Amino acid sequence: MKDKIIIRTANILSKAFSPFFGPMWAFLWIFFFSYLKLLPLGYKIYILAAVFLFTVIIPCTGINIFRKINKWTHIQLSARRNRFVPYILTIIGYGVCYSVFVNVNTAQFMRGILVAALVAQFVCAIINIKWKVSTHMMGVGGLSGIYVAFSYIFGFNPIWGLSLLLILSGCLGSARMILRQHTLPQVIVGYIVGFIIAWFFVLIGW
Repeated sequence: MKDKIIIRTANILSKAFSPFFGPMWAFLWIFFFSYLKLLPLGYKIYILAAVFLFTVIIPCTGINIFRKINKWTHIQLSARRNRFVPYILTIIGYGVCYSVFVNVNTAQFMRGILVAALVAQFVCAIINIKWKVSTHMMGVGGLSGIYVAFSYIFGFNPIWGLSLLLILSGCLGSARMILRQHTLPQVIVGYIVGFIIAWFFVLIGW
């Protein structure tokens, strides 16, 4: 029973903090916990809807269709050799979302979030040629990097928020290893790469 609870908890964490939700979490934060909460509600809904559609709904739907066509289980899809098409579908979704942001003239640092996500996917795809890296940890590492970058942009102390993100990262990394999806090096590399890419591109955008 104890093992079942641990595995169930690991599955819940993995689903709640799927790498697809990374950009969505970032935009929710800036729209509700920064001065951007003063923006018109209609504008915020439009941006959040675009992010959700192009970075969650479309990639996830495409990946599920691809999985069903090949009659793969979720575990088979997570195998390194089968991850290239999901990477491509995700990159396309992020790219379309970025073009939408350009057309509606969003702030440069907001575009930086999507650029960081795009670059992270490209890096994952390249690493995947020889090795499997944790995209979940790259996602939460990206959130940590974005948060630190925001602390500079919006001028606040990031210690408490970053501490919570580090605790979450540790729990998520443990969950991925409990589910036998990744090894410790894959978890650590994923977090570090995600953090550096997100921190750099958000600050460059600013």
